Amino acid sequence: MSTARGQEIDMTQQAKDESIEINNKVEDNAAENKTAKNNKIENREENDKAMPEKDRKKEKGSFLKELLIYVCIFLVLWKVVPAYIIERTVVDGTSMLDTLQDEEQLMVEKLSYQFSDPKRFDIVVLMPYGEDVDEYFIKRVIGLPGETIQIKDGKIYINGEVLDENYGKEPIIDGGIAKEPLTLGEDEYFVMGDNRNGSDDSRADYIGPIARKLIKGKAVLRVWPIYHFGSID
Repeated sequence: MSTARGQEIDMTQQAKDESIEINNKVEDNAAENKTAKNNKIENREENDKAMPEKDRKKEKGSFLKELLIYVCIFLVLWKVVPAYIIERTVVDGTSMLDTLQDEEQLMVEKLSYQFSDPKRFDIVVLMPYGEDVDEYFIKRVIGLPGETIQIKDGKIYINGEVLDENYGKEPIIDGGIAKEPLTLGEDEYFVMGDNRNGSDDSRADYIGPIARKLIKGKAVLRVWPIYHFGSID
């Protein structure tokens, strides 16, 4: 009996020792896991500290690029488009009645005249007194370079033949410098207002034929008043 009880005690003690050993292993593993977890957290914190710095540099570079793009777009819209492509203008006066009314707003297209010359009957914006004088007229092209123009008996003659047109508001009373045949230079245009008896144009000796470089654009669209919106003939 004593031998069996002794064996039970030994087995019990052995089981306790094994349990303690297992617990110690579990604690060691837990400690190792905790240490590893703490190391990961520290590494993540270091990475988190490093990342914002990179992001800030990246965001700063992106912002500067976007700002540069917006500045370029603004300059193009402010300078390039009105100077070389299209621009809004306002009719001042009645020299183009009945085609255009006083204070109507028009879009003047400039790009096509960079590649081609004005055509007969184009409605153009020009600088009558030269590029040194900041004043603009809007008139219709009547005579082209090299042509001979004359106005007599209320009619316009081009190279001796009557010009077939019906833009004039009324018959012409005064032919001005074109009462006698007038031959245009190789880069000159003869322009007139549709309100033929109420227009200062190429018939006046203080204006005369218009040099090609002084024609700045072609009126293509009426935008105001809205009930007259549309293309211009």
